[in-house]
Order: sequence, then C-alpha cells, then structure tokens
Amino acid sequence: MMTILNAEDSLVLIIDIQDRLLNAVFDKTLLENRANIIAKAAGILNIPVIVTEQYPKGLGYTISSLKESLGENAKYFEKTAFSALDNNEIKEAVKMEGKKQIILFGIETHICVNQTAYALLEEGYEVHVIRDACGSRSELEYSAGLSRMKDNGAHIITAEIALFEWLKGARNPKFKEVQSLIK
Repeated sequence: MMTILNAEDSLVLIIDIQDRLLNAVFDKTLLENRANIIAKAAGILNIPVIVTEQYPKGLGYTISSLKESLGENAKYFEKTAFSALDNNEIKEAVKMEGKKQIILFGIETHICVNQTAYALLEEGYEVHVIRDACGSRSELEYSAGLSRMKDNGAHIITAEIALFEWLKGARNPKFKEVQSLIK
C-alpha cells in the first residue's frame, strides 16, 4: 500500500525514551536528537503526542530534553507490558485522538516498539516507524526489529521524511519554523 503522511491524520506515539533505557542503546545521541526534532515539530504542527514509560520507578522517567521539547503537547502513561496497547488507558487514548496514521518510535526497537507496532497494525492503524529515533542495545536487534515491523506492514521512515511529508511544501505557513529544527 502506498502512503504519505498527513499532519491532520497523524498521532505521535513515543515509546519508553527513559534515562536508564537510553543509556543502554548503541546510538543514543542520534536517537535523542531525532526524538526531540519530531517532538518539537509535533508541537508546531498541532499533532497530538502520547508518551509511554516502561516501569518508571525502576527505569527512570522520560528524559528531560524530550520532556522540554514536548512541553504541554503530550499525554504520559506508565506501562509494564511490552506492547503499549496492552495497557487499556493507552489503547483508549490512541483511539480517542481519532487519527489513522501513527508515527511510532522509541526504545527498544525489537521489543516494545515492535510489539506496539504489531498491535497498532492489528487494530487497523497505518504505522510509520521513525528509524533514526529508535534504539536497541545492539545493532543486530535494532535491525531485526525494523525488519520485523516492515514484514508485518509498518512503514519504516526517517525523521526528515516525516517532517517534510507533514509540511507538503514550502508554502506551508509552518515551513520555516519546522525546517529550522534540522538546520
């Protein structure tokens, strides 16, 4: 199926970008940078954001730079299951936003992101995984997670693909503001 992102149809779902988890991933600088860019763009373009935190008492809370980038534009949920949709509050929050395109990223690619992507696809959502804002402890698991999600029907894209598909063109009134995030 061919598809392109549309800001009006999009919801950003950020999975477990927490202190302890981020410190264990192999390319944490890129992940943090890209996560912050998407978070800021979502705010500029009025795209709703849902953030999950896997067992925060033990793994820490969402990293402070991401919380700053999100500002008031996010709803936070704790979880213990690997798939975010196994938490009924999260599943309901996603449903309540009424969006068909879910922009998904976070930690760990092959576990929580993968299982959440699968659950979203099963629910009939169009899933777009931001590969440069995902991370795992090893490159092998990261690559395997991306392949698995693609095999299941998710679209694997980058942060810049998302931004420019949301904008559609240079005439978008938010173009300069969003473009400045990657300069």
